[in-house]
Amino acid sequence: MQGDAPPPFQASYVAHRGAVLRLLVGMIGPQEAEDCFSETFLKALRAWPPADRERVEAWLLSIAHRTALDALRRSGREVATGDVPEVAVEDDLASLDATALWDAVRRLPPKQRGAVMLRSVLDMSHAQVAAVLECNEVAARRSYADGIAALRGMEVTR
Repeated sequence: MQGDAPPPFQASYVAHRGAVLRLLVGMIGPQEAEDCFSETFLKALRAWPPADRERVEAWLLSIAHRTALDALRRSGREVATGDVPEVAVEDDLASLDATALWDAVRRLPPKQRGAVMLRSVLDMSHAQVAAVLECNEVAARRSYADGIAALRGMEVTR
């Protein structure tokens, strides 16, 4: 008898819901994040259990990332895919207004957006970012570096 221990899916939900929501808010904004949050965990429940029980967080974040990309495609919103305009700004991104910074992050191409969110907000390693974005570690590092460089080059209100 397990006693008062929650079922495995519920325990995973409780443990990782904050990280999933932070990723979604950063990827698509707070309004759309709630719907994608629910959709993410419904998809996870349908596919439960994950193949690798040791990497549940990466598995859930991968589902959330793909769900956010699907939502962006469905909404028809423009997703930045080309060059980011070059505007001189200070290298210190920390001095930016939080709302302006989130808006700037959402203007990044999806893979860069995900890498920046996972690495900077969720403090994941490049290897963990690679697992979530379903790419190799070199590509994850490149997406993160390109995203940070793009943010530095954007015109963002201070």
